[in-house]
Amino acid sequence: MTSSTRINIAGRTAPVAVAVILLFAAAVPFCNLVLSPEHFLYVPDHIVALLGKFLCYAMLAVSLNLVWGYCGVLSLGHGAFFALGGYVMGMYLMRQIGTRGVYSHPVLPDFMVFLNWKELPWFWWGLDQFWFAALLVIAVPGLLAFVFGWLAFRSRVSGVYLSIVTQAMTYALMLAFFRNDLGLGGNNGLTDFKEILGFDIQSRETRASLFALSAVFLAGSLMLVAAITASRFGKLLVAVRDAEDRTRFLGYRPEFIKLFVWTLSAIIAGIAGALYVPQVGIINPGEFAPANSIEIVIWTAVGGRGTIIGPVVGALFVNSGKSWFTGLFPEYWLFVLGALFVLTTLFLRDGIVGTIARYWKAFARGRYPKAPPSAPSAGVPLEPVERPA
Repeated sequence: MTSSTRINIAGRTAPVAVAVILLFAAAVPFCNLVLSPEHFLYVPDHIVALLGKFLCYAMLAVSLNLVWGYCGVLSLGHGAFFALGGYVMGMYLMRQIGTRGVYSHPVLPDFMVFLNWKELPWFWWGLDQFWFAALLVIAVPGLLAFVFGWLAFRSRVSGVYLSIVTQAMTYALMLAFFRNDLGLGGNNGLTDFKEILGFDIQSRETRASLFALSAVFLAGSLMLVAAITASRFGKLLVAVRDAEDRTRFLGYRPEFIKLFVWTLSAIIAGIAGALYVPQVGIINPGEFAPANSIEIVIWTAVGGRGTIIGPVVGALFVNSGKSWFTGLFPEYWLFVLGALFVLTTLFLRDGIVGTIARYWKAFARGRYPKAPPSAPSAGVPLEPVERPA
């Protein structure tokens, strides 16, 4: 599928996808809170929590698609930004426990009391305020991504070398967060949350609200990615992805273009992590595991990288299959996941959404013949991009 085809498809499908997601944002809480359990449309509480988790995964896949599908930067460490956003939210939720913890300490979380901490570490200051926690959810992943990207892209690290470095980054963070003396719960992580913004985090209303909020943020991230990729800057992204050297020769700075989308992608992933933690009730260093970041790549590839709704479809499809398959044959799931990725690489290189779009376009051309496109220039097709005055 050509770059222009992907962008055109994105512009057509994004509004429909956003409308469907917002419809579910209202329908699922209604079916859970209003309908009786005997109604055939009733959605059980555990399904609401499961769907909310899937929406956070879909938002994470959308963030990776922005930087991989449209800019050509394959990250094997995006799970780190997701986990950092989750840890910030977890720290805020821990500060809300107060005297309701096991040790009834008004300030220190239970694990700090157990480890004989005498005072709250400086990086926990202010996290009893939601607005400050929300600010850090954006700032912490964004700052890490900006520093990492500034060093990597200015040094022109790219391709498989950049992917390996991103994987090393998330692995190093995982090892660091496993340490008890870091003050973030060690291998147990942060859990036993009580409330969020004064509402009981275990109540059905709060769970339904978190699901709806996740759906709204997913829709917002889709609209943002669609707006970026359909703009003039989106054409620059595709130019960097398909022919970085030619883009540089035209006078652009590909490293700055990459740095912008890399940082924005990390912020979206961090917000997804912050929405994820109150719904699952725990965050621990396992979220930094490199295998998690590789799974995000598989979701995006299966759904269709370089398309707007492809990552959403892939994340929902793979994680739904994972929930079903691990309940029946848990020991074989990793083999199934690996086989799915191999089959996608061999037979569905455009992913589910990309392949359907390609065949649909071929079918439409067969029914309504159009003039053949002009022959592309030698090398990788690259749409002309005007240089700003």
